[in-house]
Amino acid sequence: MKPVFIISDNIVSPIALTSNENFSLLKAGVSGIQLHHKAISPEPFYASLFNEAAGFTTSVNNADAYTKFERLLIASVGDALSLAQVNCAGKRTVLIISSTKGNISLIEKEPLNADVKKRVALHESARAVADYFHFTTNPVVVSHACISGLVALITGMRLLQSGRFDHAVIAGADMITQFVLSGFRSFHAISDAPCKPFDARRNGITLGEAAATIILSVAKPNAKESIQLSGGAVSNDANHISGPSRTGEELHQAIEAALLEAGIEKSAIDFISAHGTATIYNDEMEAKAITLSGLQQVPVNSLKGYYGHTLGAAGLIETVASVHSLKSNTILPTPGFEVPGTTQPLNISQVLQTGVYSNCLKTASGFGGCNAAIVLQKAV
Repeated sequence: MKPVFIISDNIVSPIALTSNENFSLLKAGVSGIQLHHKAISPEPFYASLFNEAAGFTTSVNNADAYTKFERLLIASVGDALSLAQVNCAGKRTVLIISSTKGNISLIEKEPLNADVKKRVALHESARAVADYFHFTTNPVVVSHACISGLVALITGMRLLQSGRFDHAVIAGADMITQFVLSGFRSFHAISDAPCKPFDARRNGITLGEAAATIILSVAKPNAKESIQLSGGAVSNDANHISGPSRTGEELHQAIEAALLEAGIEKSAIDFISAHGTATIYNDEMEAKAITLSGLQQVPVNSLKGYYGHTLGAAGLIETVASVHSLKSNTILPTPGFEVPGTTQPLNISQVLQTGVYSNCLKTASGFGGCNAAIVLQKAV
C-alpha cells in the first residue's frame, strides 16, 4: 500500500486556536471545561464552549456569510493550510468534512423554511467551505456518529492509497446546541461534574465544541520526524441504537485489523488514545476490547477531560494531540481519572510521561454500535 503521511494539522478549541498552543496547554493541565449557568440551558451544566467573542471568527473573510459552525471549520482549515503547500484548486486534492450535527442550531433560531432546510444539510456546509478555499473537486461528507473523525481519516487514507488524490484535507467540527444537549440528557448521559474517564465514579459525558483539521499527503514531508497514518479499520457490533457492545469483541476486531494493515506487532504500541467518554458502558467496553487485544499493559489516555466530547471533531482532535505526543515523546494524562473503574484493569496514564515513543493506537466508538481504530507511526 502507498504510504500516507500527516503533513499539517490544527485544533481550534476554547483552549487555544492552533495545534501547538493547544498541546502546550494540555501539557500544562489546562482544560476548557467550565460550569455554564446560562448559555443554552436554564439548568447549569459542565461543558467546553466557545465564548461569544471567540477569536477564531477574526480569521474568516466575509464572516457574516457563514454560520458559526462553518466559520469554525474555515478557521481550522485555514490555519492547517497555512502550514502546508497544498493546491486546493488542483484536481488531486480532496476536502473531507466530518460532523454529526452541522448547522442544526439553525432550526432553533429560525422558521423551518426551505432555506433553513437547505442550509442544515451537511453537504451545503461542505460546499461552502470548499468554495471558500477554491476546491474544484467535490467535497466528501462523513457523518458516522462519534467515530466520524476517524472514519474521515480512514476515507482520506483510502482515497490517497487508491491513487485518485495526492492530498486530503480532513476537517471536523460540531457545536453544542439545545438540540444536542437535550438529546444526551434524554439518555441520562450528561455528567453532573467534569467527566471522569475510566474512573469508578464516572457517570456520564461532558460535551465540548471545537474543530480540527489534518492534511494527508502521499509525499513524505521534509521534517526530521514525520508521522504516518499506517492503518485503519471500522467495525459494527449492532448491539443497540445507543448502547455499545457488552463484550468489546467488535472494537477488538477493528484494533486487530488496523494493526494488521500497519504491519506492526502489538508490543510496538507505545500508548493508546482511547475514546474514553466516561459513560459506564463505553469505558467498560473499551477496557474489554483493549484486553482482548492483549494491550492492557500499554499506557492509555482519554482527552475528554480537556475538551469534553466534541462529537464529529473528537477523533480528529485526539489524533492531532497524539501526533504531537509522538513528535514530542510525551504521553498526556487522563484528567478526571483517580480510581480504576472497569472490570478489566487498564494502565491509565495519570501523569505527564516522557520517553521515546514511536507508535500510537487511536480508538473510537459511537451510537449504533460503530467502532474505529487507526495506527499512527513515526516514519522511518
